[in-house]
Amino acid sequence: MLKCKQAARTITVVALLSSAALLHHNVQAKTFKWASASDIPTWDIHSQNNALGNGVHASVYESLFYYNRKFELEPVLATGHKQLNPTQLRVSLRKGVTFQDGAAFNADDVVFSLTRAMEKTSNYGVYTQGIDKVVKVDDFTIDIFTKGPNPVLLRQLTELRMMDKEWAEKNKSTSPKDIKTKEENFAHRNANGTGPYMLKSWDQDVRMVLVENPNWWGKKAGLGGGGNVTEIVYTPIKAEATRVAALLSGEVDMILDPSPADLARLRGNPQLKVLDGVENRTIFFGMDQFRDELPGSNVKGKNPLKDVRVRKALYQAIDINAIQKNIMRGLAEPTGTLIAPQVNGWTKKVDVRYPYSVDAAKKLLEEAGYAGGFEVDFACPNNRYINDEETCQAVTAMWARIGVKAKLRTLPLVTYFPMIQRYEASIYMLGWGVPTFDALYSLQSLVRTVGAQGDGNYNVGRYSNPQMDALIERIKKEVDQKNRNDLIEQALALSHQDVSHIPLHNQVIPWAMKKNIDMYHRADNRIEMRSVKVN
Repeated sequence: MLKCKQAARTITVVALLSSAALLHHNVQAKTFKWASASDIPTWDIHSQNNALGNGVHASVYESLFYYNRKFELEPVLATGHKQLNPTQLRVSLRKGVTFQDGAAFNADDVVFSLTRAMEKTSNYGVYTQGIDKVVKVDDFTIDIFTKGPNPVLLRQLTELRMMDKEWAEKNKSTSPKDIKTKEENFAHRNANGTGPYMLKSWDQDVRMVLVENPNWWGKKAGLGGGGNVTEIVYTPIKAEATRVAALLSGEVDMILDPSPADLARLRGNPQLKVLDGVENRTIFFGMDQFRDELPGSNVKGKNPLKDVRVRKALYQAIDINAIQKNIMRGLAEPTGTLIAPQVNGWTKKVDVRYPYSVDAAKKLLEEAGYAGGFEVDFACPNNRYINDEETCQAVTAMWARIGVKAKLRTLPLVTYFPMIQRYEASIYMLGWGVPTFDALYSLQSLVRTVGAQGDGNYNVGRYSNPQMDALIERIKKEVDQKNRNDLIEQALALSHQDVSHIPLHNQVIPWAMKKNIDMYHRADNRIEMRSVKVN
């Protein structure tokens, strides 16, 4: 049995950083500088389920399982698993792994981390859904008990990263930071993972520096990934023109989200290259279908968005082809559903849009009793998705044609997401990637009635339909793949019928970089840092 790992921590964070600093001055040391529009919201790995943050966290904190380049599941801090019965999964853990402060990784950390992700202040309930409890079998074995059969449990575990139990206790961070408040814990600005890199500094919205972890277990196991980066410098740059200028001047080596308007110029620059790929992320609008009266609207005593005819009118008033051509400049694939084609459960049958028609939209509004239109609050991020603000501005103009005056307000990511999670937007934009590559992740998060176990964690319009809830409960536990996919298709068709949301498009993501940078494009829009090579 392991002795208390707190007694002899022979390697301190300071010593590790010193080692990394020395390594940086080595001939082989390479710095990789990159930028995108926004910063991550927190370093607390169970606080805010944010795609950019999850991708960055994965370089420092590791999970039991993760995806390889083909998005096949591979063990990371786990070495194997066995389904003992339909509701009990046994996971064997990797030995010889240490956290960056020298503490040994063991089963206590796994039980603590998975239980921490299940707390009320965690935004990772969608990944812990169905888990009843986690039990330590021995120092390197744990059992996960589920409330019923769970066909996607291993995929859920890819986003549940491991935190050192004693580090969290010592630093009063046993519970995740509540992202809806301004209160902070130690884990919000500090990190202690088992991964290939360590957090050296983070000045939120200004600069982040990661350095190589010289004692990473993976390097010893020959899992370097082919990269040579020993220091990573990330700079959030909100303005598109400034991001591109930083790349052109050599201030950064790569930008994650170049403006569509600049792509032709970037592709034509002999010093640069652009990698393109379809992301498994769908952009859509959600609508408040809960309040009896919308704040800031000129309609008093009732909520127009509760009427499916109004929601459908807003949908049909959007000229999606014009947005694709003029705003997105081809970096979008129009969609009629809430999941992208790479996600299990997608079918052509459900990916059909209501046709664009101003006349049909006006008629629907008239039938609903709003022939003169109405005023409504409309919130969008301005530094999260490709041309998010520009898209919302264009839609505002399109809705004006049918008499709907959308009062658009745009906010940066760091304040936008907490705001919509407090239910403070009447109509809002959201982009939803699917880390599990299974439709349940989207259905449970977006259209399940808000409840416990992560249900409806991003259903911030509070759409609710008992028929939908029943379908999702069946999808959670159905192990026959054909039956399960039939249920998913029914749920997506119901979402379309109810106009639970207004789907827009799936993003096509271009990455722009210097010619001397080698990396591969991932459908989840994440950079695998240990495979980046600076030539």
